[in-house]
Amino acid sequence: MLELKFPDGALRQYADKITPLEIAAAISPSLAKRVVAAKIAGQLWDLTRPIEGATEPQNFELINRDSPDGLEIIRHDTAHVMAQAIQELYPDTQITIGPNIEDGFFYDFARTEKFSTDDFEKIEKRMKEIVDRDLPITREEWTRDVAIKHFNEIGEKYKASIIEEIIPEGETLTIYKQGDVWKDLCRGPHMPSTGRLGKAFKLMKLAGAYWRGDAKNAQLQRIYGTAWADEKGLQEYLLRLEEAERRDHRKLGRQLDLFHMQEEGKGMVFWHPKGWVLYRILENYIRRMVEKSGYGEVKTPQILDRSLWEASGHWEKFGHAMFTCETEEGEHLAVKPMNCPGHVQIFNQGQKSYRDLPLRMAEMGCCHRFEPSGSLHGIMRVRNFTQDDGHIFCRDDQIFDETKAFCETLAQVYADLDVELHSIKLALRPEIRLGSDETWDYTEKTLKAAAEATGVEVELLPGEGAFYGPKLEFHVKDAIGRTWQCGTLQLDPSTPDRLGAHYTAEDGSKQVPVMLHRAILGTFERFLGIMIENYAGHFPLWLAPVQVVVANITSESEAYASEVVAKLKAVGIRAEIDTRNEKINYKVREHSLGKIPVIAVVGAREATEQKVALRRLGSQEQTILTLDEALLVLVAEGTPPDLR
Repeated sequence: MLELKFPDGALRQYADKITPLEIAAAISPSLAKRVVAAKIAGQLWDLTRPIEGATEPQNFELINRDSPDGLEIIRHDTAHVMAQAIQELYPDTQITIGPNIEDGFFYDFARTEKFSTDDFEKIEKRMKEIVDRDLPITREEWTRDVAIKHFNEIGEKYKASIIEEIIPEGETLTIYKQGDVWKDLCRGPHMPSTGRLGKAFKLMKLAGAYWRGDAKNAQLQRIYGTAWADEKGLQEYLLRLEEAERRDHRKLGRQLDLFHMQEEGKGMVFWHPKGWVLYRILENYIRRMVEKSGYGEVKTPQILDRSLWEASGHWEKFGHAMFTCETEEGEHLAVKPMNCPGHVQIFNQGQKSYRDLPLRMAEMGCCHRFEPSGSLHGIMRVRNFTQDDGHIFCRDDQIFDETKAFCETLAQVYADLDVELHSIKLALRPEIRLGSDETWDYTEKTLKAAAEATGVEVELLPGEGAFYGPKLEFHVKDAIGRTWQCGTLQLDPSTPDRLGAHYTAEDGSKQVPVMLHRAILGTFERFLGIMIENYAGHFPLWLAPVQVVVANITSESEAYASEVVAKLKAVGIRAEIDTRNEKINYKVREHSLGKIPVIAVVGAREATEQKVALRRLGSQEQTILTLDEALLVLVAEGTPPDLR
């Protein structure tokens, strides 16, 4: 007999070799229709695969189609159905790999003739036919040699190559068949038949790819798709994509004249005047916030000798991503990919006592890293970026207070910027690590307790910490539900030790300080990209590059419009004037498209009465105020939150 432990804690016994589908059917016929797989002792399991050989109670869970695991299986099945449809329609096509990705899947195909997005409708139609056939999906175990021979014989050279390169000799592998003919190498699991898949899928886009991701290899054709538990989920996703398109920071960057990017500077941002104003507003705000938190701002060199990067350990780990050069004098230099070694050099100047700690350094540090071209994404992922970087050198007994204070400052910044803190995650000790278990116990417990002391829950990530210490990750959610890791606090006793940092303890001994790497925004570029999309370009008044445009109605009020602009600028409002010979409705419409928060309309009456008519972006209403009243309102609203 098998003994299975269900999520509610109930223990139930079943005959050996029973299948999860039989268990589901015994509980409820409707449940048997909803589930797509099972999870046994943490391992995903086919519904039709017998459970056998367990001598102890096993954790058992049935996976519903709308759960995260269920969606992964649906997308995996859909990828296989797409591959079968393509090979039925285009028999000369070889299939390579087809993994899941966020919200969907892709498959890489080798085919002489090029696919077109015009082919998608035909492929989707055939996919739905395969679903209607309700083909049984069966799992088989093959030996490595048999599999290589078979795939070579049917012309699937790429599939045979995968097996030769990845599967060790003597091992068995699993093959999943759909019907009697189509098959693919796959770990699974899959649903019992294609009919269970449903038709809530859509092919999305076409791209080029290289075999095994190497540009030296053959070029393949990649087709992306998405799949959901039901039609409602699919339609909601497509609506999210439409909203994402409307908010796309790259599109808004061009529309609002904030920045551009071009091939001659891949992964580098060309900030235009308005974009640079936005950048500096954010930079000045975060600078004031860290100054209030007791940091001294520093500036370290952009280029440092290779020897320092070797001593810090970064050369071994990041050398492939560093921009380097060799001088005529034989110096081997590297543009910095991070700021921490430079901060340790500042710490090392002069003797430090336990009384000097904690010592907090901040730097708006410009860094460069080589990111592959395919991974670049607007200003969200770039090769040249600036971090609101900081390092805290402290004693062990100061870790809790410093971490708690950092978490509080980060929460305030995110609240001021109207960015939702989605989750805080603590990356725990990896299998290969430095330091004793006692040290890891202390540091992990301290970071967790400090973060939770601010009133938040902390999600644990076992095994994902750095080899030298645990790390807090701060994830934000954007306007369309995506999450991004921005802030971080990482405990590091290794780098200061490698670079010779020490302080004199109270007992006179030399001790190595703990180094806390911390950033609130992460990189300005990514955070600004998130903000542009969150606000859809409609920035609150204090962040807007141009806060007010003064537009005159007739030429008689032009002089007064100039007076209004001068007074706005005198009190620190970023204002522009529009005295073009155009109708006022045209001006209002144009500046609304430019996302100007406030349009101050002035005509002959306003000039006579020393008033302005304020029109807010997104509103058809206007408020008539005296100029002095308008100045007070706009200054109050346009002042950064930390200065109010």
